[in-house]
Amino acid sequence: MRKLLLGTTALAAAATLTANTALADVSITGAAEFKYLSRSSNDNAKDGTTMTSDNELTITMTQKTDSGLDLTYRIDFDADPGEDAALPVDESSLAIAGGFGKIVLGFDDDAADAYNIDEMDLIAEEPTISITSASIGSSSSISSDDENKVAYHLPAMGGLTAGISHTDRTAAGGTDTTSYGAKYAMSAAGASITLGYAAVQDENATQDVDMENMGMKIVSGDVSVIISQGSYEALDEDRENQGASISYTMPNGMVIGAFTFKSEDDLDVGEEYTTAGAEVQYTIASGLKATISVTDYDYKVIAGNHEGSPSADSGTATQLTIGASF
Repeated sequence: MRKLLLGTTALAAAATLTANTALADVSITGAAEFKYLSRSSNDNAKDGTTMTSDNELTITMTQKTDSGLDLTYRIDFDADPGEDAALPVDESSLAIAGGFGKIVLGFDDDAADAYNIDEMDLIAEEPTISITSASIGSSSSISSDDENKVAYHLPAMGGLTAGISHTDRTAAGGTDTTSYGAKYAMSAAGASITLGYAAVQDENATQDVDMENMGMKIVSGDVSVIISQGSYEALDEDRENQGASISYTMPNGMVIGAFTFKSEDDLDVGEEYTTAGAEVQYTIASGLKATISVTDYDYKVIAGNHEGSPSADSGTATQLTIGASF
């Protein structure tokens, strides 16, 4: 009788604990990419072939509170050896969502990243080539970091979405970052149109860094088109970036994409970077994809007219990427 009583009590306690404890839904996803790049460059140090990889593991936990709030904790690991053995975590954040919108706390992208539209959004594998100068634009996108921040995204109002974030880096101020953006989606003539605007402002003791992006995406059936432009202003930097891209999904599932991009620095006369490329995506099997891309680029600069004295460069890069998602 005593054993029966103890057993019954244990079952009742377990049932009560289960009923009063919020259990999170957990999902684990991953992605792995292997890239083989063959580059023909005027820079002998960059002429040749290389192999790289880009792998990540993401754990997401979600639950709904009694009051109806949706809680999401997400942690994203960089799974490439040698990237940062001491801290392989790329992002780690808590999202609280409800009728008021969504608040994101922790290490995550700037809010503007959710509203940025640039030509590479239609390209599966962005070019991994680097150019001599690190102070010229490589896309019309704005940069975003994964520092500790607070972000707020408004609830959708028709086709309008918007958000803002702030990164407070030190008690004394310094390089704090404010980021914001908005998107508006609508339909016209049977096509889906999305307009986007995003901005990032980094405080700096010498001169603040201001970045902007404006873009438009049009989707009509199997064809998608993006037109975008961006700007970057900082100490001795005034870049204007413009890009465009198109993609087409063929009846057999193969996707063809192409893009073009140009960047100029108005403060460094004669510095200009242009690039254009095309790619083909082919699904080998469910969750396994191959992408072949060809990129042609040309970097022009007047010798001695730029800090660091970079040299002009031009060439072509062909890349094969094998990617798997889990």
